[in-house]
Amino acid sequence: MTARSTPKKQAANKWVRAGIIAGSLIVLLVIAVFIARWLVTLEGVKTWMATYTGHSELPAGTPVGFPAWLGWQHFLNVFFLVLIVRTGWQVRTVTRPAAHWVRNNKGLIRTKGAPARISLDLWFHLTLDALWVLNGIIFVIVLFATGQWARIVPTSWDIIPNALSAGLQYLSLNWPTEHGWVNYNALQVLTYFVTVFIAAPLAILTGLRMSGTWPKKAVALNKAYPMELARALHFPVMIYFVAFTVVHVALVLATGALRNLNHMYAANDSAGFTGLIIFAVSIVVIVGVWFLAQPVFLRPIASLTGKVGK
Repeated sequence: MTARSTPKKQAANKWVRAGIIAGSLIVLLVIAVFIARWLVTLEGVKTWMATYTGHSELPAGTPVGFPAWLGWQHFLNVFFLVLIVRTGWQVRTVTRPAAHWVRNNKGLIRTKGAPARISLDLWFHLTLDALWVLNGIIFVIVLFATGQWARIVPTSWDIIPNALSAGLQYLSLNWPTEHGWVNYNALQVLTYFVTVFIAAPLAILTGLRMSGTWPKKAVALNKAYPMELARALHFPVMIYFVAFTVVHVALVLATGALRNLNHMYAANDSAGFTGLIIFAVSIVVIVGVWFLAQPVFLRPIASLTGKVGK
């Protein structure tokens, strides 16, 4: 009989597997870059890319630039997303929570049965989820009310060949010309559309299905939307958000950091330092809350709506 793997060996094996996966992805990326650089030298591809430059035309009357409210929304979305990923990972991996929370069964939310007892990590995760959803609803409403929706919602089928062209330009390391203040390239449009209107609703719907608020006695509904399906989708959606954030930040910094940060945080098209300063302060706030999100600080807040104990 073989001896069971020790926790240290299991952890080491996980790191080895992660290293192999990361190394394989890097090799595949390098191969893709070489293939893309070869493709863009072909005459047929050159002609096609001259037709589809990577940018789709915006609808008439689309606003130019970014209003200040969009900068605040950008910060709040990053703030909630980072902490949601952190707490979601804690909920998934922590086997012995430091504390638990039980909702006060009074006020606006009352149930016949006793409220469920959940970990303090899960309470924080669900609280952040609720705030993120509220912020998202406000974001979508204002997005359509101000016409800014036209910048991230495809309105023509040529978005697909233009997105392929932009992707080929990125892979060949001859990146598409950036005019983010006026118009995103087609690949950015599709990515932002997927993030806002597909990935975010999927995260909400799968999270809701896995939460204690989902009606457990709705047999037909639970059969049509089983828990296993929600669990199978929820984690990959989290991975998508992490990958999106990493690539997004990398491209922001690599394609004109000062101007891009001014677009995102300072609502102007200059190359000054205002956006960078605001961005730096926002990172300090996020990192600060990340480290302060400990039971000793969460207990008094959670106690406002329930009972906290071991």
